[in-house]
Amino acid sequence: MTPTPSILELLDHLAHQSAKRSYAPYSGRQEGAVLLLEDGAVIHGCRVENASFQLTIGALDNAWSTAHAVGRMDVAAVAFSGPWSESDKAFLHGLPHLDWAFPAASVAVVSDDLPEPAESLQPLLPDWGDDPVLGAQAARSAADLAWVPESDFPVGTVVRTRGGHHVPGVNVEHPDWHRVLCAERNALSTLVAYGYESASEIHVSCIKDPGGSPCGACRQVIVELAPRATVWMDRIDQPPVSMQSSELLPGSFTGATLRKHTL
Repeated sequence: MTPTPSILELLDHLAHQSAKRSYAPYSGRQEGAVLLLEDGAVIHGCRVENASFQLTIGALDNAWSTAHAVGRMDVAAVAFSGPWSESDKAFLHGLPHLDWAFPAASVAVVSDDLPEPAESLQPLLPDWGDDPVLGAQAARSAADLAWVPESDFPVGTVVRTRGGHHVPGVNVEHPDWHRVLCAERNALSTLVAYGYESASEIHVSCIKDPGGSPCGACRQVIVELAPRATVWMDRIDQPPVSMQSSELLPGSFTGATLRKHTL
């Protein structure tokens, strides 16, 4: 049996819908991806650019890291808004325990018997308000879902949006280290892919390093995508401490003169 054309066409349509949420002020290049889970739920991803071009998050990486953050790795298929690049095919083939087939130029499957795509999975945690202690606990719990076979250094993040949504993120590693995504970038790219409100708070927990804080790459992305957020850092046995995102990277590169497209 091969996947029915109607399901492949619907996945292609959903990937193109996801592409419309891309944050691409530098290239204007919209790219989208969706994961189809075994129960028919759909996870979305889109291209999220950065003024530091090499920190751009691809649509596939976006969707895949979101799936890890919500603990849903029962993936049946992946669709992209254009033909697969060799880089994205290599990403898929580098994932453990999954044997991919490519029945269409923009779809990869691990099963021929695909479910009908159903509702979009909303990657949200219960609303615990704005208590930074509860935020630290939520980020700590999220870290349990990190995929860190290379470093054994799990990190969890929860972003609270200005509309009161709570979005998790975890670090997700890959044999190709260029495709590793940190927890903070995971959560922020999920905000973009789902069209949630901008971040008001970012809670970060490095459960093996109570003194940990966002890395330089995450700081650059936070400054661009969440410029007015408060970043709370879990200190495990001590109260969490905070900084404004603008304090994370003094003199950060804005890329203002690189912007070619309005948002």
